[in-house]
Amino acid sequence: MQETFTLKEKMIQFFHILLPIFLTQIGLYAMNFFDVMMSGRVSAADLAGVAIGSNIWTPIFTGVSGILFALTPLVAQAFGAGKNEEISFFVVQAVYLAIFLALVVIGSGFFLLSPLLEQMHLESKVEAIAYHYLIALSLGIIALFVYTVFRCFIDALGQTKVTMLITFTSLPINLLLNYVLIFGKWGFPKLGGVGAGYATAVTYWCITFIAFYIIQKRKPFSQYKIFSKLPFISLTAWKQLMKIGIPIGFSIFFETSIFAAVALLMSHFGTTAIAAHQAAMNFASLLYMVPLSISLTLTIAVGFEVGAKRPYDAKQYCTLGIAIALSMALFASFILFFFREHIAALYTHNPNVLQLAKQFLLYAIFFQLSDAIAAPIQGALRGYKDVNSTFFMALISYWVIGLPSGYVLAHYTQIGPFGYWLGLIFGLASGALFLWIRLRFIQRQHLQTANDQTYLS
Repeated sequence: MQETFTLKEKMIQFFHILLPIFLTQIGLYAMNFFDVMMSGRVSAADLAGVAIGSNIWTPIFTGVSGILFALTPLVAQAFGAGKNEEISFFVVQAVYLAIFLALVVIGSGFFLLSPLLEQMHLESKVEAIAYHYLIALSLGIIALFVYTVFRCFIDALGQTKVTMLITFTSLPINLLLNYVLIFGKWGFPKLGGVGAGYATAVTYWCITFIAFYIIQKRKPFSQYKIFSKLPFISLTAWKQLMKIGIPIGFSIFFETSIFAAVALLMSHFGTTAIAAHQAAMNFASLLYMVPLSISLTLTIAVGFEVGAKRPYDAKQYCTLGIAIALSMALFASFILFFFREHIAALYTHNPNVLQLAKQFLLYAIFFQLSDAIAAPIQGALRGYKDVNSTFFMALISYWVIGLPSGYVLAHYTQIGPFGYWLGLIFGLASGALFLWIRLRFIQRQHLQTANDQTYLS
């Protein structure tokens, strides 16, 4: 990151950060994408089992990772303010926190996973696949959370190409292991959807070891000497990380868990509905990587400018990010409308699942426009360290508006399972409106503070 003076310079720097983040997100999401798609090639039960397992794991992972995302604005603002001595300390403390949170998740899963699946009244085969998929995936949880810390550190310095290269180095490993373990190639047992869990866990460890090596050996990261000294656990530092991270984590958890809850509630409509819903949602989530990447870019860019006390530049980055997100959303909607049959066919050959998935994909079009506004604004607000507003937004728009309205539409109208998708659309739209109002308020505050300081000087 460096200071920019014109809109053209900002656009160049924005895309310089954005494109590697986008490719990284695509690479990371591709693991889940191929887990679901390749499992669906085995059977509808494998697709449904991995879908259930994935929808239990995703909100947990994204929620806990959200806590660790607190490192990004802390490092970005310290970097913008030239306080390099703080960076190494916070990275180490974040690693300690990541390991602790991973152990909490693993311990909780040991006691809660079986009762949770039993309460869902799934078909026995689907329940068994979901259970063993999650057990296999749990072997990589510690590695994944530690890697999240490494990635936040690397990205906050503006070196987003590095995490892109790490991800694309490991992706072929994941694909190869998926092929071998899901379909039972080269003498390995045919594990179906469960094999995807083992493949992903191994890949998480590969990503972590590669990132550790780069941080230790390559500039500019090695100059911070992250692990040259290992300080004791600092509860004060953990408190600072969690003060920012917990609202981020909960806001992400509320957002992702609403989709997981819908997937679990979809079990009421049978295995075919679960499989079709998951296929459509999996592709819609792939498209979400665009606004999510813009969101992560804005956290870095806005955090850097706020740390350097340049509120006008921070506002320009916000406008630029939202405009790009809306443009890409229109393009994604075009793809969904005209190619939905081809998209659905990627996941299944079952004609019933295929037909239902095509209809779900039409509803996914409306997700794109709301996400194009909400996600970038969330990232911008995190750059301002304004995290509580996104927390309350997620709680109200998804769980007070989205899920209840979806439940009523699904169970008390003729819409059926599509009612849940309409409820999600209502929630996303209301959240986008609230976030827009909040961003304008925060920007005015920072601009007024800058004007007052200029007047006093």
